[in-house]
Amino acid sequence: MSIGSLLILPGDGIGPEVMAEVKRIIDWFGDKRDLRFDVSEDLVGGAAYDAHGTPLHDDTMAKAQEVDAVLLGAVGGPKYDVLNFSVKPERGLLRLRKEMDLFSNLRPAQCFDALADFSSLKRDVIAGLDIMIVRELTSGVYFGEPRGIFTENNERVGINTQRYTESEIDRVARSAFELAMKRGKRLCSMEKANVMESGILWREVVTEVAKDYPEVELSHMYADAGGMQLARWPKQFDVIVTDNLFGDLLSDVAAMLTGSLGMLPSASLGLPMANGRPKALYEPVHGSAPDIAGQGKANPIACILSFSMALRYSFDLGDEADRLEKAIEDVLADGVRTADLLGQEGVTPVSTSGMGDAILAKLDASL
Repeated sequence: MSIGSLLILPGDGIGPEVMAEVKRIIDWFGDKRDLRFDVSEDLVGGAAYDAHGTPLHDDTMAKAQEVDAVLLGAVGGPKYDVLNFSVKPERGLLRLRKEMDLFSNLRPAQCFDALADFSSLKRDVIAGLDIMIVRELTSGVYFGEPRGIFTENNERVGINTQRYTESEIDRVARSAFELAMKRGKRLCSMEKANVMESGILWREVVTEVAKDYPEVELSHMYADAGGMQLARWPKQFDVIVTDNLFGDLLSDVAAMLTGSLGMLPSASLGLPMANGRPKALYEPVHGSAPDIAGQGKANPIACILSFSMALRYSFDLGDEADRLEKAIEDVLADGVRTADLLGQEGVTPVSTSGMGDAILAKLDASL
């Protein structure tokens, strides 16, 4: 019996390679834990453009709306740079986010102890790091109107509008508070209330929402100071909630704290469906890396961790997510490394599939 449905969209570049390892993990949970998923697969990005002339076919979009969760690999590549903006591979991903109304983007930054030396920060600053950045994904300056390049007084002017409604702030804030309740019960809200009216409204709405979560310790910080504090002492944070623009910037700062983009998953969540599960898209933070595609060099861990997030947030299988993450931690502690994590003495270099083999072996040992 299936416990839920998954739509797999491997995409371009290294996407199919890393997703192949995720599919092996999914099969393991079905065979060894009797957790079977109804899995379908389709095209997105450049692969979809090559097949259909569009980065996301309407039929694929319809499937994404029906399943419990979408797992996406990566999109894009230099061969598509010449395409019109409207059909570039990335438009497929943006359409998924928009039409599924995925307003809450979860970007964890977790540093496995075995990889602490890969960060540019000192080991004592980064070891044991485990923070979550919640970024509002469907509003703010990236979507506000008016926008464009106009001519005023005989010169061009570029205009983008920062715009947020109370309801948009309220729903992402509640998403962040719910996460904080399941973690360390600490939430830091970041904006620029000192110079932006939208920041003032953001702070007011988040403060109001906090009344419904008395167990969570809420703090506020200006986003620029937040960036500085992430670089100074990131372990002071548990959950951070912020808007679309600042979330874009701060999550990339947090990403590099861990030392490798090949280790970072993400989730984009929307409102609950009829079955109570949120609309959900899970994807690694890394890109399609066309320069190493097809060579077995790609690190599949970020994509596997994205599936772990699906276990946790879409299927309420936190114990099984813990099992998978512990298997990855144990593999890394053994010194097993893909090409992006080499550089230390005494490590064992493996291919993309070799990393999958090692993780599956640790999962077997967990039974």
